[in-house]
Amino acid sequence: MCGSPIGNLQDVTLRLLEVLRRVDLVASEDTRRTLQLLTHFDIHKPLVSYHEHNARWQARRLVARMRQGEQVALVTDAGMPAISDPGAELVELAAREGIPVSVVPGPSAVTAALAVSGFPVPPFFVEGFLPRKAAQRRRRLAQLRELDCVLVFFEAPHRLAEALLDMAQTLGERPAVVARELTKLHEAVYRASLPELARQAREQRWPVRGEFTVVVGPPPPLPEAG
Repeated sequence: MCGSPIGNLQDVTLRLLEVLRRVDLVASEDTRRTLQLLTHFDIHKPLVSYHEHNARWQARRLVARMRQGEQVALVTDAGMPAISDPGAELVELAAREGIPVSVVPGPSAVTAALAVSGFPVPPFFVEGFLPRKAAQRRRRLAQLRELDCVLVFFEAPHRLAEALLDMAQTLGERPAVVARELTKLHEAVYRASLPELARQAREQRWPVRGEFTVVVGPPPPLPEAG
């Protein structure tokens, strides 16, 4: 299980490069993206696709190859496999078959966004992507409203404005941070209340494109009784 850079290729670890050079096969969420990484570091390995649409049968194929003695590295487009990305099914099946599974840690959008947010952590809760449909998204946010901690979300650019609006209407005037394109050339961090960030996104006060991580501060403390 190999954590890969979340944007800036210079964040690659020496251990990741060593593992990618050693394995027999690289399974990746998007072979085109992974090929860019391998080519940049002059690594030449066979690639197979492993994504949410083929994970069930591809996991069986990969495990069969590992049982024959091959070493397989699993990478995703960015970050760590199995964290909001395909991978858990392969790990579970390999472990069930008695195949050793090891991890090569790497950059994380979650920890990067939490660090730059300035909010007190722990505790924090990583939701990942909210439901795409508005009604389901609002129901989920209503459940998360009860958590007394920092919340972390991923969001696609075309849904960011409406997701921030739903957060503002459901979670209230909490402080929040929108981190865009973390580690990349056009990295930017926007800080304001949820309603203000929702307004800025709706008015396109900053580029609504790229990859977004939203960190929402904890709810305000309850007033003391008496």
